[in-house]
Amino acid sequence: VQLLELGGCLVQPGESRRLSCVVSGIIAGIIVMGWYRQVPSRERELLATFASGGSTDYTASVEGRFTISREQGKNTVFLQMNSLKPDDTAVYYCKLVRQTMIGRTFDYWGQGTQVTVSS
Repeated sequence: VQLLELGGCLVQPGESRRLSCVVSGIIAGIIVMGWYRQVPSRERELLATFASGGSTDYTASVEGRFTISREQGKNTVFLQMNSLKPDDTAVYYCKLVRQTMIGRTFDYWGQGTQVTVSS
């Protein structure tokens, strides 16, 4: 399984940006996909999740500004980011959790994409 994040860039405060996470490889058994971000010297922060049943969840710092979605029938997950702030500057990562037929779970990560919010 490989994950590729796309869409990182430099934006000004208040602008919007959509990140994409394209999944390839063995994709059966996906339990949940999520977006995280990380800044230097801090732990990776969970932002949003999209479960296999369609439910979504957000961390308080982005709820109402960010939206996670999944393209129907395709293995692409998006993160729509609105009203971006300088504090949103980070490397953004996509994560996939997959469960096998015998119940084992595996985590997969993308390589990350840089989002910089600055005037």
